[in-house]
Amino acid sequence: MSKILYVELINEKDSVKRQLRLPLMGGVTWGDFKLTDSLGEGNYRIRAYTAYMRNFGTDFFFDKTIKIGNSWANKVFTQTKYDFQKENNTDKVTASIHFEDKNGIAYKESDVSYDVQLDFRSVAKGKVKTNLTGDAVISFINNQSFQNKTGKIVATITLENKQKVTKSIPITSTSNDVDVQFMPEGGTLVEELPQRIAIKAVNSTGHGEDVKGSVVDDAGNAVTSFETSYLGMGSFVFNMQSGKTYTAKVKFKDGSEKDIKLPLAQKSGYAIAINNTDTAKVGLKIMASESLLNSSELKVVAQQAGNVYYVSKAKMDKQVLIANIPRKNLPDGIVQFTLFSADNQPIAERLVFLNPKNDIINVALNNGSVSTARRGKSAFSFDATNQQKPVLGSFSVAVTNATKVAPDEDNETNILTSLLLTSDLVGYVEKPNHYFLNDDAKTLKELDNLMLTQGWRRFTWKNVINNINPNITYKPEESLKISGTITKGNKPVVGGKVMLMATKGTMIIVDTVTNAEGRFVFDNLSFGDSTKFVVQARTKTERKFVDINLDVVPGQIVTKNKNGADIDINVNNTLMKYIKESDNYFNEMTRLGLLERTIKLEEVTITEKKNPAKNSSNLNGAGRADYIMTAEDLSTCVTLSMCLQGRLPGVIFRGNVPFLMRSQTTPMHIVVDGMQVEPEFLDNISPTDVESIELLKSIGNTAIYGMNGGGGVLVITTKRGDGGSSYNRYAPGVVTYNPSGISISREFYSPKYDAGTTTSKADLRTTIYWNPQVVSDKEGKAKFEFYNADEPGSYRVVIEGVDVFGHLARKVYTYDVK
Repeated sequence: MSKILYVELINEKDSVKRQLRLPLMGGVTWGDFKLTDSLGEGNYRIRAYTAYMRNFGTDFFFDKTIKIGNSWANKVFTQTKYDFQKENNTDKVTASIHFEDKNGIAYKESDVSYDVQLDFRSVAKGKVKTNLTGDAVISFINNQSFQNKTGKIVATITLENKQKVTKSIPITSTSNDVDVQFMPEGGTLVEELPQRIAIKAVNSTGHGEDVKGSVVDDAGNAVTSFETSYLGMGSFVFNMQSGKTYTAKVKFKDGSEKDIKLPLAQKSGYAIAINNTDTAKVGLKIMASESLLNSSELKVVAQQAGNVYYVSKAKMDKQVLIANIPRKNLPDGIVQFTLFSADNQPIAERLVFLNPKNDIINVALNNGSVSTARRGKSAFSFDATNQQKPVLGSFSVAVTNATKVAPDEDNETNILTSLLLTSDLVGYVEKPNHYFLNDDAKTLKELDNLMLTQGWRRFTWKNVINNINPNITYKPEESLKISGTITKGNKPVVGGKVMLMATKGTMIIVDTVTNAEGRFVFDNLSFGDSTKFVVQARTKTERKFVDINLDVVPGQIVTKNKNGADIDINVNNTLMKYIKESDNYFNEMTRLGLLERTIKLEEVTITEKKNPAKNSSNLNGAGRADYIMTAEDLSTCVTLSMCLQGRLPGVIFRGNVPFLMRSQTTPMHIVVDGMQVEPEFLDNISPTDVESIELLKSIGNTAIYGMNGGGGVLVITTKRGDGGSSYNRYAPGVVTYNPSGISISREFYSPKYDAGTTTSKADLRTTIYWNPQVVSDKEGKAKFEFYNADEPGSYRVVIEGVDVFGHLARKVYTYDVK
């Protein structure tokens, strides 16, 4: 339904650093973020969503944590280790921070000031000195164990040249605590019924931690033992006896132990159990307490994304009912099985994962024309099929030198993990690609334990049964549009004339009339990010004193990172091998003038008086003018031309049009908030709305405006009285508007070394090729080609895609360049 996708780059402060609006075509789009070298190193997030998705909360937004290193603009590299202790029921944390330069030389005997912040609240401040090995030790106490578990240490080191460098070091935990939960299959424990109980043990950083132990009854007798098998998850079968309570004695890897009461069991009820080990069928078992035999009819529903794939009705004439459901009748990915009572109340629920085999796109890669030589041409073709039939699809290809960019295969986020697994599970899923790398019994068991511990309801059955839908605040965006309401005296203007004009970026001039509610809409617009608009409105009788209220949709709030466990304490250190490999490439590109680079200036303190034209769009820079008038100078006039006549040196007026005395044939060039307007437009601007007026008349100030500056320039800046809105009022019936437009994606740079081409440039690329749009034709055939770089290694080709029916593809291929 949506034709626009929002993609955001979010920093560690949960602040949006970049936002892209990308056009969706058949559900597919692509783009890129430009990372300037002034961007600090750290843990960033990429978040993606449509406007319509905002109606249902952020749980199902795409949200991935990535590491961004910084080598160029970085003089100080840190490596931090944390040690945790308990002190009078409080958490004492000792952080040892090592400071060094890029070459590994320690900053010894340097002053370090620090501010420890937990959940944005300062808990400790002080000063220390690094020792002879460049280490500084910082200690602090967290005495509120139920909160303030994460934060950062802001450490500022003073170098020998008195330069101060500030580093932000994440705090991902303040203790070694491990949380252990026991979760019965189906949701509820019932006495006298053999049920599977899942275990989930998570340490304070959010990662799974393996534990083992035993279950004892209230008499102290050991009943069964348990042990987690992968990432703190496991399960065991247990039958709770009537009238007894049970305790789990959990042993942790450091040798400590903890007693945890198992959940209380109901006296009677129903339970659901699923066997997902058979490749041909899913085994379903319903169990009931003896007291519930021959009671009302039950129903089992299996669904995915609101589509029902299996329904069965059952009369419990015995304590155990078994059904086998053919896998071919169920979809790939997560399927939700729910047991309903006769009055449609959910009483047990279980998620299962079905490995994608039938619906996956097969990518048959032809690698016969792949070169293993440096700078050799590698040509690939492939046939995309689904169930032996060719598919028309869109594929993305990424090629990296895996020797330099080492993949973390278990922890990869890819098209299969995102669309089949994590999008239907709430919270953090650790190492999602692990479950797709192997199709053996061990992996299937680990995946089933994930379903038992992290499965949850995607929607509330109570609302579904009662036909209660969520409130739809945000409509699906089908195009870019600008809309609003025209009023006069707080009453809607009916049949008013509205004109939209783009003055920068693209040529758009359209008009419309308002409806009975005074509303107007300009839709099906297409414009880029830097486009500026003027909206002008009049009444039916050309009266201009009307108010324009544009519809400005508030931005999506940034919620706390749900993948906090992916935060790396030592980003630059983790990426150091890659950073050093990339440095050679960046330095070579810079030498050849092929790479933009920011030069970070030394910090200076400004002590001059405040700029009277602080928000100015003056191309010379705010305040660089031959003469400046401010709001105080304009407070007593009815029209702006009256205010300016006789007060701007070297300027005369003919009617309300300004001219330089030396050039009385050419009217002055007038710029309002960065937008060119006609000279006659001057009196449409209310003097009370003006913050500053800059007069440019000398050649040094007008030259930057080219031909437009020949008659002089007036730069008018209006007041920002609307709290920083993206549109500004500067005259009755006129507003300027600077909305975010469609982001244009750049083409990935990939050099070509045709026969006979010689160059002395060293090709040190680590990412060899990226093409986000390789399209297969109706026969399912597609091809792509690129040239290898100068450096040898294991080159990794990753192909991912989707066809018009939503079938998914992923193919990984590696080859060696000698």
